[in-house]
Amino acid sequence: MSNAISEVRSTEAPAPVGPYSQAVVAGDFVFCSGQIPLDPKTNQLVEGDIEAQAERVLGNLAAVLAAAGTSLARVVKTSVFLADLGDFAKMNAVYDRHFTSFPKPARSTVQVAKLPAGAKIEIDVVALR
Repeated sequence: MSNAISEVRSTEAPAPVGPYSQAVVAGDFVFCSGQIPLDPKTNQLVEGDIEAQAERVLGNLAAVLAAAGTSLARVVKTSVFLADLGDFAKMNAVYDRHFTSFPKPARSTVQVAKLPAGAKIEIDVVALR
């Protein structure tokens, strides 16, 4: 296992809007920063319901993971932040379509007071390379 830490960048996901990396590789792990439903081409929030926003978030995460040489199938932990826990069931259905491998990743899901840009959802992940 290497002690090197490297940054991951993908043009297929939104550029960071602050002083952070899209993801960092440390040893055999990829730590992805939280993604909100920004369109990577326009950097604008995807309009629509929780399903549309969850799809965009997971697409952004998949792009960052691909740039790191891994995929959603190698995710071991997720953290899901919802603006409204009432969206849990609809978010969960989208999430289940993207995480098809077994075992499913460990996960935390919480409601938060507010997310950047008025997003309904943010997800961060840890994956194996």
